[in-house]
Amino acid sequence: MSARAPAISDLSLGQLAYVVAVDTHRHFGRAAAACNVTQPTLSMQLRKLETSLGVSLFDRSRSPVVPTDVGRLVVEQARVALREAERIVDLLGGDEGRVTGELRLGVIPTLAPYLLPRLVPAFVRRHPGIALVLEERVTGDVLEGLRRETLDAGIVASAMAGPEVTERVLFREPFVGYVSAGHRLAGRRVLTPADLSIDDLWLLAEGHCFREQAIRLCRRRTSRRPAAAGGTAGARFESGNLETLARLVEQGVGMTLLPALAAADLRTDAQRALIRPFARPAPMREVRLVRRRAHLKQHLVDALVAELLAVLPEELPRGKRAPR
Repeated sequence: MSARAPAISDLSLGQLAYVVAVDTHRHFGRAAAACNVTQPTLSMQLRKLETSLGVSLFDRSRSPVVPTDVGRLVVEQARVALREAERIVDLLGGDEGRVTGELRLGVIPTLAPYLLPRLVPAFVRRHPGIALVLEERVTGDVLEGLRRETLDAGIVASAMAGPEVTERVLFREPFVGYVSAGHRLAGRRVLTPADLSIDDLWLLAEGHCFREQAIRLCRRRTSRRPAAAGGTAGARFESGNLETLARLVEQGVGMTLLPALAAADLRTDAQRALIRPFARPAPMREVRLVRRRAHLKQHLVDALVAELLAVLPEELPRGKRAPR
């Protein structure tokens, strides 16, 4: 294409949204679906934009499709332009007490099954004008969603160092032991981290921050098995969810650690498994709200946080804004 100096009238927010969608999904069909248009419509508008700019924005010979060198620059500026346009809508949405709009939220799997059933029904009743889009993702995928702006915010349980992410501690969640009735610790009324051993502790799979937090609590006992394996002397297993680990414990095998909200939802039989708290100061995790752009959709985020804190059990200590 021959380069020329484009005029601002050659651009539209819709075209910029298509550019960002293709970069996000790296596929024209999926990008079109995300934008609620047909693929021919999206392709035609991108071609029109490329003609106006005099450059090719994407390398269509590759799969998945990738931006060209100049395309990467245009994509980044398109994201900026769309953010600023969205900011205008956001400001108007919060005017005169109106709370409307879409909020895309990522929640880690060790929180989602226990927090969302408490939060969502009350939130929907109180804020019918907010379209809450929820995705269950591990921490790394939440951060990637913030970076690619497929998420507006995330709820995670580990500190997010980095200048692009702002954090707010929502609450602190103690850990408890979930112990099979025949386990060596079943007779203890309270536990200490020194009681723990990875040799008989069921762990989540890699990628879950709760796994790493559990490992850090353990004091290694004699074993030939690698420390990251987890389980019991007769079995090795790693799961993607806490429910599976709890069911193993209830079958009389080993123990696991649970965050307080997960333990609160258990309907346990004391003859099969026991919940054992930790002695003070109990180990706990900080549950945090993370965002890439602190002020965008602020009225929606404020509404979400207020409802979340209202539905939490009173015994969970609320947090303060994380230091930057």
